[in-house]
Amino acid sequence: MYGVCGCCGALRPRYKRLVDNIFPEDPEDGLVKTNMEKLTFYALSAPEKLDRIGAYLSERLIRDVGRHRYGYVCIAMEALDQLLMACHCQSINLFVESFLKMVAKLLESEKPNLQILGTNSFVKFANIEEDTPSYHRSYDFFVSRFSEMCHSSHDDLEIKTKIRMSGIKGLQGVVRKTVNDELQANIWDPQHMDKIVPSLLFNLQHVEEAESRSPSPLQAPEKEKENPAELAERCLRELLGRAAFGNIKNAIKPVLIHLDNHSLWEPKVFAIRCFKIIMYSIQPQHSHLVIQQLLSHLDANSRSAATVRAGIVEVLSEAAVIAATGSVGPTVLEMFNTLLRQLRLSIDYALTGSYDGAVSLGTKIIKEHEERMFQEAVIKTIGSFASTLPTYQRSEVILFIMSKVPLPSLHHPVETGRTGENRNRLTQIMLLKSLLQVSTGFQCNNMMSALPSNFLDRLLSTALMDDAEIRLYVLEILISFIDRHGNSYKFSTISTLSDISVLKLKVDKCSRQDTVFMKKHSQQLYRHIYLSCKEETNIQKHYEALYSLLALISIELANEEVVVDLIRLVLAVQDVAQVNEENLPAYNRCALYALGAAYLNLISQLTTVPAFCQHIHEVIETRKKEAPYMLPEDVFVDRPRLSQNLDGVVIEFLFRQSKISEVLGGSGYNSDRLCLPYIPQLTDEDRLSKRKSIGETISLQVEVESRNSPEKEERVPAEEITYETLKKAIVDSVAVEEQERERRRQVVEKFQKAPFEEIAAHCGARASLLQSKLNQIFEITIRPPPSPSGTITAAYGQPQNHSIPVYEMKFPDLCVY
Repeated sequence: MYGVCGCCGALRPRYKRLVDNIFPEDPEDGLVKTNMEKLTFYALSAPEKLDRIGAYLSERLIRDVGRHRYGYVCIAMEALDQLLMACHCQSINLFVESFLKMVAKLLESEKPNLQILGTNSFVKFANIEEDTPSYHRSYDFFVSRFSEMCHSSHDDLEIKTKIRMSGIKGLQGVVRKTVNDELQANIWDPQHMDKIVPSLLFNLQHVEEAESRSPSPLQAPEKEKENPAELAERCLRELLGRAAFGNIKNAIKPVLIHLDNHSLWEPKVFAIRCFKIIMYSIQPQHSHLVIQQLLSHLDANSRSAATVRAGIVEVLSEAAVIAATGSVGPTVLEMFNTLLRQLRLSIDYALTGSYDGAVSLGTKIIKEHEERMFQEAVIKTIGSFASTLPTYQRSEVILFIMSKVPLPSLHHPVETGRTGENRNRLTQIMLLKSLLQVSTGFQCNNMMSALPSNFLDRLLSTALMDDAEIRLYVLEILISFIDRHGNSYKFSTISTLSDISVLKLKVDKCSRQDTVFMKKHSQQLYRHIYLSCKEETNIQKHYEALYSLLALISIELANEEVVVDLIRLVLAVQDVAQVNEENLPAYNRCALYALGAAYLNLISQLTTVPAFCQHIHEVIETRKKEAPYMLPEDVFVDRPRLSQNLDGVVIEFLFRQSKISEVLGGSGYNSDRLCLPYIPQLTDEDRLSKRKSIGETISLQVEVESRNSPEKEERVPAEEITYETLKKAIVDSVAVEEQERERRRQVVEKFQKAPFEEIAAHCGARASLLQSKLNQIFEITIRPPPSPSGTITAAYGQPQNHSIPVYEMKFPDLCVY
């Protein structure tokens, strides 16, 4: 009977006959559409037969593939596609199994056309939303096969391109089918991501160099001839856009490994492009996860070549700027901490010449210029990322960086020895350069918040170091903090303009917060400016920075008191150049004269006091005629014209303090304060900052001002304090401390060893003395007022005051109104 059924077509099951009827005699005629409609209607009417239809179609397709009847293979796949699109019943899962078996058979074929045909069918299937879930379906084979197709190396370029594009489309289909279905195998597992992501990057990497298009998602892709790179980019965007919080790490790690394996950090163009795609594709709240991955990868490559580390830092810079527009999360200080740690490691590598701290056979020698490039990349990254942060986070970063600067103080010990000094110096320079990058463009209305005491103290202590480069960075950092209206570039050139209105300065009235800041820190700032002017190693850049700092303080933070103090400070600088106790070279002395002329010319026009402006103008005109070497136009040039004989400077060339105090006093300024010469008070910072030895005799003039009695003509004479006086004071204080310590020891010993009766008697005597004193106080306070009628004598001949009620007292007539 079974043999008869197999040979007689009329006795075959109906679904087989309907399937056979869709195949024409000649495969070139294509699918028989009328019979296909009958098959579709039958499948919809009897959905329980759908799995058998699929199994039979699969059987025929496998047989046709084996017999190389590719025309019938195409017809079978077309029929399967139409059935998939039409049927959405509960029995479709078994039909899908047959369908996927046929697609896998086509993908296993060596024929490119069959691989492309199978891929297209799978993509159509991936776009279908199934009504019923599947618990046992697996896509592992498809992920592996599509990834393999993405790396096709076919000899024919056109066929190779088609196969690669089919592989990318297949991976896109797998992602769409599985990424949001929790019942499917997790496509985000490392075993799948390690195949999908590198396959997409491999095709993205082979984009033509002539093509330059932004990876921003705001630009729509061109609808012209599509290539694997464009398709891979679109697929990668879709993959990352669907990534949840817990899947970002698995998606980013293969990217980092791919860039490592193919040495793509050094050109860094492709790496930057990849991470721009990533940052623009993921959800903004996940940006900090990418930053953390890059930071961890940078730490893992801390012993890699400097070019590799520089590439990672450049990518981190681009990614961080994009992430800052969204949400950086808790990674702000973590990022800066990692970058500063890498900066210190790079300094150590450059000094030792190897990654192990010692050069030996087989050790990789480090190129110093490459390490310097890496350090510059780190500093640039710190600045670019900090520029995107809000003010409060920037302030935290500034304090954090400053806390890392090694300072020569009691609380911040530095390394000793030649190597230690070099390491300390390089670390200080790099961290100050980083701080300068962060502070550039920093806007804060409250200077107390921008320059808190702990930060300002540490910063100004570095301004007292011998290193000229470090001092210059400190001045530039102060300028960047104080300049809140963008005026600093207008003072980049020192000059004596006859009309400063051409500068178009932006000037605001000094706020109350700024006034409080200057009351607290002005003398500290003046002192460091004064000491910086006296440095022998200053060059033109230092004087330009000092001029900018003085000018910005006058514009941003000045009130009448600050203006008076700044004028006193500049006149003291003029005295330094005139007296020359520091034995400064001729250039430094001329530069100080020129600096004073430029600043007084500026402040005289800002105060708009005619007599003050006239005096400054007269001195400048006199210098132009007879002493041009004392003006900035002749000093701060490429070839300065100096005078070697500066000891006999006539008074007409100098700005006179008496004259300035006279003209400003007439305009309401404090003339008494203007008459006082500015003398800074030296502190412990001078000894702790590696300045010149001050073990010699130092004369400090302690200025004593009586603010409560300004018209008092008699002033307390200045107390002269010498080294011997200081030494005697220290010795005396030590002796007093020793005596007090001995007295306390005796008291403790007495209470420990003396008998109880002696201690009780001693305490009783002290109690009696205390009681007697209290009785005297009570008697004085409780005693009644004296009587107007006089006193009477009580018993024992002692006079006693007699109290009379107030209403009975007799007052003189003068008291009655």
